Amino acid sequence: MTTSRPLISAMQVTLDGYSSEGDAEWVDSWADGLALLPPVDAFVLGGGMFPDYERWWATILDDPGAASDMMGRDPYPREIDYARLAAKTPHLVLSKTLTDPSWPTARVVDDINEIRTLTQQPGEAVYVVGGPGLLSSLINASLLDELRLIVHPVVTGRGTAVFGGIVEPQALELVSAEPTTSGRLNVTYRLASQISQGSAG
Repeated sequence: MTTSRPLISAMQVTLDGYSSEGDAEWVDSWADGLALLPPVDAFVLGGGMFPDYERWWATILDDPGAASDMMGRDPYPREIDYARLAAKTPHLVLSKTLTDPSWPTARVVDDINEIRTLTQQPGEAVYVVGGPGLLSSLINASLLDELRLIVHPVVTGRGTAVFGGIVEPQALELVSAEPTTSGRLNVTYRLASQISQGSAG
């Protein structure tokens, strides 16, 4: 391991490589990514994603009735668990435009090096929630340790490309690939930059 706290991204993607930002009918639950991770005690998000993320999980926690109206169903127990964890866990939001998030546990930073500093502090894994812009920035800066994907058996042909912001080709090491009964594939990759740094150490 190259850092005290590994940065691990978990994202839901289509088979043709688009993210689940916005309204994605093919996503069953936004809470599913957390199940792919070891224990986490910090979250990292991009500024473009955070406002909707904050409203979504605050509504599930504070007004389940309104959340049911939004989703057309009652929140799953795992979604309530996620909302409770998110409400008490520090969130670092990388943005040059956001200022004061309403969540008391959220802090806006405008320099990716503050995320680097976070990884050097003692603690558990850090959950990189997204979105694609943040993911690309972390990969370009050689900060991301692992990429965990829920690959859905759907092709959309459009959307936000998960890796659209990558500036150099990236080699990945396959750690695991687990098919599910729903047809989704849970895949874990280790970033090659982290592999080489670990070998050098």
